[in-house]
Amino acid sequence: MTLELKFAGAQDSGAFEGLAAAYGNIDSAGDVIAPGAFAASLADHKAAGTWPVLLWQHMQDEPIGVIDALHETPAGLHIKGRLDLNVRRGAEAHSLIKSGAIKGLSIGFRTIDATRDARGVRTIRNAYLGEISIVTLAANDKAKVTSIKGANMENEDDNGSVAEIKTKLEELEGKTAKLDEMEKKLADAEKRADAFELKLKRPGGSAAKDDAPAIETKAFAVFLRKGREALDPNEFKSLRVSDDTAGGYLAPADFSREVDKNIVQFSPIRQAARVGMTASGSVIVPRRTGAPTATWTGETETRPATGSSYGQVEIPIEEAACYVDVSNKLLEDAAVDIAAEVAFDLAEEFGRIEGLAFVSGDGVKKPLGFMSDANISYTPGGDASLIKADGIFDLYYGLKPFYRQRAAFIANGSTIAAIRKLKDSQGRYLWEPSLALGQPETLLGRPLIEAVDMPDITGNAYPLAFGDFSTGYRIYDRVALSLLRDPYSVATSGLTRFHARRRVGGAVVRAEAIRKLKIATS
Repeated sequence: MTLELKFAGAQDSGAFEGLAAAYGNIDSAGDVIAPGAFAASLADHKAAGTWPVLLWQHMQDEPIGVIDALHETPAGLHIKGRLDLNVRRGAEAHSLIKSGAIKGLSIGFRTIDATRDARGVRTIRNAYLGEISIVTLAANDKAKVTSIKGANMENEDDNGSVAEIKTKLEELEGKTAKLDEMEKKLADAEKRADAFELKLKRPGGSAAKDDAPAIETKAFAVFLRKGREALDPNEFKSLRVSDDTAGGYLAPADFSREVDKNIVQFSPIRQAARVGMTASGSVIVPRRTGAPTATWTGETETRPATGSSYGQVEIPIEEAACYVDVSNKLLEDAAVDIAAEVAFDLAEEFGRIEGLAFVSGDGVKKPLGFMSDANISYTPGGDASLIKADGIFDLYYGLKPFYRQRAAFIANGSTIAAIRKLKDSQGRYLWEPSLALGQPETLLGRPLIEAVDMPDITGNAYPLAFGDFSTGYRIYDRVALSLLRDPYSVATSGLTRFHARRRVGGAVVRAEAIRKLKIATS
């Protein structure tokens, strides 16, 4: 599990207590933990009879004690725990906390629900708490250790001998000397860190480079809400001007990835085909046009030449454009993640136009769909107007076994409805429902994918395709996504229009990996 790290401030029996996370104030990472953020996680731990682990500096192989209690207070997440003084790290942490050298607590958690406001401040409302650590530095100055008990003092026998007391004093003096040395080293390290931070803040330092993606994303969000006129000069300069002539801007990488991720929901061919990225205007894919031949020979006979012939497929990268209209009220609402809203709407539009092109595109200013490729073979369905079970069996076994093992069926909803009614000679349905959540339905044991752009069942149509699409069909995305904000065209309806353009290519690269079913007798 990947954990986010938040820092707070740390508590001889080794017992301590303190505030593991402070509520309501902004920490150095620009986050605010809302009251009740860990309520569900604590309830889950209680039901399971567990607590988060107690670690040293977030190192998974350095447990230093146990957590006895966690509860939420108005100030934050309160912790009671015990450092194990029988392990080296636990004893070191105990000594350092008592001396005041460190007092930090840090939580490791996974965010479940969070929102980000117009300032870029993230409010975490629900998170899974995985671990708490004793750390050197804290990101939240309100979270700190409030008390720590001395194990020797708590359990000390009042009738102890003078010799025992003298021995303990000598041990304490030795520990004090070590702590003084550690404090000096920490002070030196702090001075070096301050000097390094000062250097980074000078003109030409590298801090700006590290912050650039965050600045760009924030500026892009302001651009979506209010337009470039509302940007300050630094934010305006952080936007990357598009290479089109309409004055658009290139979307940040995170936004582009979000659009690509959502497109898969609306473009089912992407689920089956192999998808790659490119930064060029076309992609050339090698293709074997002739297989090598082998012959049986005697021990001393001359071996004939066995050579393969190769060609290539060029996949041009075409341009797709669309627009989405967003309510001005939605743009003005700071609680709404407007970038996510626009990304989802763009994905829906791009997914619709892509899905059609990948299926039946003619290759003119658009990808060439697999149903339009003349090299794709077909299997007659055995009937001039209906889809029959025998035809589906012929289609299935007409594909080479190598491709059949990884193949999938693709059809539209009406064809799938007809197929669901088909039975074999034993009266068993060919269609099989999915038995696992998130897994597709199957036909003859292979996935059945619904694509709305596939043809209907009519005479001489090809309503069903079967093949190894990951081998036979390639899709390449151009990385840039350009966006133009138009507040005027639909202003009378209280809307702002966003015009977007992206570039994508697709084509069949191995025709023998795909077959289609024709509604015909031959």
